[in-house]
Order: sequence, then structure tokens, then C-alpha cells
Amino acid sequence: MTLQAIRTETTKAPRTSATALPSLTGMRWAAAFVVFVYHVRNFGYFGGESARLVDWAFRAGATGVSLFFILSGFVLAWSARPGERAWAFWRRRIARIYPVHLVTAAAALVLAFTMVPGLRPSGPAEAVSNLLLVSSWNPDWWQALNPVSWSLTCEAFFYAAFPVLYASLRRLSPRGLTALAMSCTGAVILLPWVNSYFALGWTLHSFPLARFPEFVLGAAIGRLVQVGAWRGPGSEAAMGLTLIGYFLAHQLPGGGSYAAFTVIGLACLIPAVALNDLHGARSLWRRRWLVRLGEWSFAFYMIHILVMRAAEHLLGRHPELEPGPALALATAVFAVSLGLSWGLYRWVEQPGRRCILQGPRTASCSASGGH
Repeated sequence: MTLQAIRTETTKAPRTSATALPSLTGMRWAAAFVVFVYHVRNFGYFGGESARLVDWAFRAGATGVSLFFILSGFVLAWSARPGERAWAFWRRRIARIYPVHLVTAAAALVLAFTMVPGLRPSGPAEAVSNLLLVSSWNPDWWQALNPVSWSLTCEAFFYAAFPVLYASLRRLSPRGLTALAMSCTGAVILLPWVNSYFALGWTLHSFPLARFPEFVLGAAIGRLVQVGAWRGPGSEAAMGLTLIGYFLAHQLPGGGSYAAFTVIGLACLIPAVALNDLHGARSLWRRRWLVRLGEWSFAFYMIHILVMRAAEHLLGRHPELEPGPALALATAVFAVSLGLSWGLYRWVEQPGRRCILQGPRTASCSASGGH
């Protein structure tokens, strides 16, 4: 097959968004796991030379959240239902995130008043702001209750804006979508530099408006794939770009490691992986075990930091252990977090979603583990 034929084949896509993209579910697990190892690094499990190796390998792990945000925009644009009322869309998104959010917030409160007083909110307003998913709009409250739920505050803002955003995307030509995607990429790259160079003191990492370009970028490229107009490298080349950006990420001053270096690679990788699914091409991300972990990834992301904080209470802050004990500790924390994420997915996320979408009196609202 000629290069031109390959390029033509990999850029054609069905005009329907009903096609499942299981590889993107697998990518969700990769994002959650990268955040986990980033927190292993931050919690100081490893000491000595091994700490330096862990720091080099995982210092840029916050880029996993950027993958979440871009992937979220892509998936929502791909799966959008033309003509769906905004309230119906918002109800589906509430059903997706709120059951696990509320349960993990409750777990954080229990820990805050028992084992981990550092999680205790400054007052009722901070706690309520977290429950309502508005806490990150106040820089002082960005880690209220469950520390990782700041990203849900960003997602809640993205969801609120999506109906208007998608209606606008549908009016754009492929050229307009490409221009929008490039503009958003430029914003992600330039914002940290502007913030640092002019000493503006903006809180970019957790502020919803500052993370919005990543979501819009994902939605724009999702729409390009949806209309069969995406042009970009294959998944291998895009993965290479992403890895190069990942290991260069911490070189940028001013907090740019969370997105600026990886945004180009991720913006190419996500549609390339989606096209592999659409064309039945081989995909690492589509393996059954990885897709299953991807289904648990949201619950894993939401619970792992609480497990780490509880372990910190038992072992102390920054234990800086020898490689063997440190690896054993990280493995134990991972195993507990994974087990709890399975339970949250089976007994909270799935039945909670059914209850919200179908009503609490339906038979399917029982806590069964069916898919």
C-alpha cells in the first residue's frame, strides 16, 4: 500500500458517533495510573538514589490530568447526540460523576475528623463548595476535601459549557475546526510562559478557565474525526511525540509541566488511537484488561489519594524508604486503591448512574454489577 493510500485510509471515518471507541477507555487508565505514580513521587516513598530516578520518571505525571481533559472533550464531541436538550446532557454527566464524588467526599470527611486532620475544610463553605463542584474557582480551596476533586470542578465547568460549545463546533468547517484546535494548543503552550514571564501569579493548574482550552481542543479534534476531516500522524508517531513531551515537561518554568509540552502529542495521539478502533487496526489500548481498568479509572483516580493520605498517617510523611520496602509500599497502596475502585465502580458508580437516569424506583437501580 502506498503512503498516500495509507494516509487516505487513516483519515476516513464513519459519519456516525455511535461507534464505540474502546481504546479511549484504555487510555483513561493510562491517565489515572500516571497521576498515581506522580503522587507516589510526591509522597516521598523512595529515598536516596532511587528517589532521584523516581523524580526523573514521574515528575511530569500531572500531565495525566491534561490527558483526561483533552480526552473528555474528544469523547463528548464524538458521542454528542444532535438535538439533545442541554438538561438531558447535564443529567447524564451528573449521573456519571456525582455518585463517586459524593461517596469519596464523605470518605474524605471521615478521614479528616479521624486519621487525617489535614483534609479538614476550613469551614462549612469550603466543604459545600467542594460538594457543589465550585471549589477550584477559589484558589485557596482548590484541594478542598478530596484533593483530586479539583479536576471535577474543572470538568463541571466544561460540562456546563458543552451544549453551547458543541452547537458552535457544528457550524464550523473543517478548516475552522483546525484553526480552533491550533489556537487552543497555542493557548495551552503560551499561558504558563506568559504567567511566568510577566509574574502575573495566576493559578493555572487548577483554575477551570485556564484548563478550558484543553477541553475545547479535545472537542475540536473529536469533531474533526466525526466528520472524517482529521489529518495527523499515526498512533506510533503520536505516541513518540507524547513521550518526548512528557520527559521534557518539567523543563518549562512557571508550572507548565501539567500540559504545555504534552499537548501536541496528546492532540495527535487521541484521534490516531480512535481511528485505529474505527478501522479495526491493532491497538495496544484495546486489550480487554486495559479497557476493564479504564472502566474503573475514574473511581481509582478519586480514591487513590485518600488511601495515600491514610497510609501517610500510619507511616509518617515522606518515609524515604529503601527501594524494596518503597516498592512494596507503593504496590500495597496501589492494590488497596484498585480494590476499592472496583467496589466503587460496581456498587456506587453503576447503580448510582442508573438511579439518576432511570429513577430510584426502577428495578435496575439495585446495586448489581452488570454492565
